[in-house]
Amino acid sequence: MGNALRLYNTLTREKQAFEPIDPDNVRMYVCGPTVYDFAHIGNARPVIVFDVLFRLLRHLYGEDHVTYVRNITDVDDKINARAKRDYPDLPLNEAIRAVTEKTADQFHKDIAALGVLPPTVEPRATDHIDGMVAMIQTLLDKGNAYVAEGPEGKEVLFDVPSMPDYGRLSRRNLEDQQAGARIAVESHKKSPADFVLWKESAGDEPGWEGRFTVDGQSIAIHGRPGWHIECSVMSEKHLGETFDIHGGGLDLIFPHHENEIAQSCCAHGNHVMANVWMHNGFVQVEGRKMAKSEGNFVTIHDLLGTEKFGGRKWPGEVLRLAMLMTHYREPIDFSVKRLEEAENILVKLRRKTEGAAAGEITSPFRQAIEDDLNTPDFIGHMLGAGVSPSSLAAAGDLLGLDLRPIQTDFDVQSCVNQRLAFIRDKNWAEADRIRDELASQGIQLKDSKDKETGERITTWEVKR
Repeated sequence: MGNALRLYNTLTREKQAFEPIDPDNVRMYVCGPTVYDFAHIGNARPVIVFDVLFRLLRHLYGEDHVTYVRNITDVDDKINARAKRDYPDLPLNEAIRAVTEKTADQFHKDIAALGVLPPTVEPRATDHIDGMVAMIQTLLDKGNAYVAEGPEGKEVLFDVPSMPDYGRLSRRNLEDQQAGARIAVESHKKSPADFVLWKESAGDEPGWEGRFTVDGQSIAIHGRPGWHIECSVMSEKHLGETFDIHGGGLDLIFPHHENEIAQSCCAHGNHVMANVWMHNGFVQVEGRKMAKSEGNFVTIHDLLGTEKFGGRKWPGEVLRLAMLMTHYREPIDFSVKRLEEAENILVKLRRKTEGAAAGEITSPFRQAIEDDLNTPDFIGHMLGAGVSPSSLAAAGDLLGLDLRPIQTDFDVQSCVNQRLAFIRDKNWAEADRIRDELASQGIQLKDSKDKETGERITTWEVKR
């Protein structure tokens, strides 16, 4: 593919040629889910976007030369409280693991159905507490942090004004932040913009033993880490002090990513934490912001396994394609119409591949995907005339789409018969699964009744 890859860097606000620090070990970190609840479709977007980038980097530099780290955040006050309540006799880390096991397992099943490759490393925050305490101590030693008595106990805070170029990523002016802050509410802070690195836990709250030294005096704070310090420590542990790409959703630019940069750069004495910062756009549902209060909160699990959205279940590859039909930096309006459009496109692409094995990625595809992951143009080329089946199959692989051909007549009829058996047994879930799997491959089922016997008859046709 050459070295024509250009990526939009939020830090510089422009597209630039991607040049890895070490072509033999291209390194990328992406903020993963907080496993308190099932992942929603907004969480699905960065997982899919950066999976495509992971596939592209592996294609460019070789599978063994790309390290992709996507963390799991399992340190959260709600998770901690539930762990203490449900498993009071277990050590905190074990209790948290018990609480988060179900949601983490569901997350992995959901994204596997979306065609997402496992990351190279998937660290958990709870496995890096010692590293967080160590980095906080470094920041204290360098004068970038201090201990203060907050309204709920002792806190170790990052001293934002101690970093002169704080705000480079978000382009936020420190003076503007101070002017709008509620200083009276947080008078224990030196600056209103200062943020928590470590927070004391009350007697009945979960926490870890944090021991810090300030001015030669040892201070023990039973508490838990701030959100931002987690990613600074996990990325350093698995990728080093400076790495190539850091990704996540647009909502993470401030304060999360800005504060990651502040912590990491000050702790390591570096000017940058990651060379390229990439952020995907927001997802709204049927024209409205997704929220439980709006009644339009949709999880990946809902889409794949229930009929809550559009009255049917949706195959994972349809959801994946629906996300990739819009450029990753643009907002998406997620709708039933969009899913139906993606399903129709998938049917057309599968018909065009003609069952061919993957060949080479040709020039139009290279130009699109290397231009800041321009997946809409990439998909447009897939639908265009004159693309060989083998090239189309290769393009599908790069997007993580399974373009295997439609089943043979015998296979389809076998599935139809199996579905009818499930219906007779009133096993509606399995019957619906077969219907949806056939629909994803372009097979439309039509149910009717025999006029004489009244028995169900199912016919099928290939959608045009």
